[in-house]
Amino acid sequence: MVSKNQIKLITSIQHKKYRQEHQLFIAEGVKVIQELLQSNFVLEHLFVTEAIFEQVNNAQKTVVKEQDMKRISALSSPSSCLALFKIPAPSTINDNGLIVALDDIRDPGNLGTIIRLCDWFGITQLLCSSETVDVYNPKVIQATMGSIARVNVNYVDLKAFILNSPLPVYGTFMDGNNIYKEELPKECILILGNEANGISSELQKLAKNKIAIPRFGTLQQTESLNVATATAILLSEFRRNS
Repeated sequence: MVSKNQIKLITSIQHKKYRQEHQLFIAEGVKVIQELLQSNFVLEHLFVTEAIFEQVNNAQKTVVKEQDMKRISALSSPSSCLALFKIPAPSTINDNGLIVALDDIRDPGNLGTIIRLCDWFGITQLLCSSETVDVYNPKVIQATMGSIARVNVNYVDLKAFILNSPLPVYGTFMDGNNIYKEELPKECILILGNEANGISSELQKLAKNKIAIPRFGTLQQTESLNVATATAILLSEFRRNS
């Protein structure tokens, strides 16, 4: 049975302020939780509506009724399990390889999908501006489908990091060079901008290599691609060229 204090804690850490205060985040769904249990993330407690995750000891697991799961879940259609994990200390940033930098990405689904794409394409370093949505937002964790366990996400001052990095810097622009005709490096920083406004003006100045995904439609009227969709295309090209 889930207690009132547990319900209060779980519902509170759906908000960033209380995640930071308690240093805990929520994960829901069998796949996501299983991935995290097999990683370096530390389980705080697990709530289930059925006999699953037998590897978790009973002291860390509580069986709850479906109606209670609905009360604590952040999902519109709750799954059979919800877990609290400890937020780890920031990981060390390795200033090499292909690094993705997100400038003010606001949509949780976009961030979660980008993390999943980084995992797919073997990108281990993802840097986020302070304005980017919190990686431990329940919707972000859900969208990663467990890939959060394999991608190091750090929040940094992107301008300062780029200025101190020896890596070439690439940025995505509507008027950039056709990515399909560019010779792309194995190692660089790739900046992706805000869903509505693109890359901020101060980072635009640092992106010496401007690239674009060309439009092929006859009317040429589509304004832009979803940032997660664009990320998939860009990472595919970087990996193909390297």
